[in-house]
Amino acid sequence: MNDRLDKAVDLFKEVMIFGTERIIKSIDHEIYDLYSPEQIHMLQILFKLEKVSPGRLAELQGVHKSAVSNRLKKLSQNGLIDIVSSEKDNRGKTLTLTDKGKSIIHQSNELISNHIEELLAGELKDSEIDEFIRIFNKVKAILRVEED
Repeated sequence: MNDRLDKAVDLFKEVMIFGTERIIKSIDHEIYDLYSPEQIHMLQILFKLEKVSPGRLAELQGVHKSAVSNRLKKLSQNGLIDIVSSEKDNRGKTLTLTDKGKSIIHQSNELISNHIEELLAGELKDSEIDEFIRIFNKVKAILRVEED
C-alpha cells in the first residue's frame, strides 16, 4: 500500500474507533447518561435496517452474541426495542425499534449532528465539505455499505 493511502486508512480507522465515543461523551444530555455508546450504536443499526436478528446485530457490532443479548435485554426493558420470536422456530428472533426507540435515535442524531456542526463550523470550506461527501460516497460504494 502506498504511504498516502496507508495514512488515509489509518485516519479512517481512528475516526471510526474514537470519533463516535468522543462525540457522544462530549454531549451533555440525559440520553447519553441513560444509554451507553454501544447501546446507541445498536439502536442506530436497528434504525437503519428496520429489523435484524440478534446474530446479525452481533456481527455488525463486532461482538459476541452474549454481549448483544445483555444489551438487548436492557433496551427491551426500557421499551426501546421489540423482540419478536419466529413463528417457524422459537429460537429465531427479530429485533425492531419501538416508537420510543425511534424517538431516542432521532434525538441522538439531532444532538450529534448539531455537535459536529459546531465543531466544524468555520473549520471547513464548502468545497472541502463537498469533497468529503464525494469521497465518503465513493468509500461507501466500494465497501457496499448498504442494508442487506
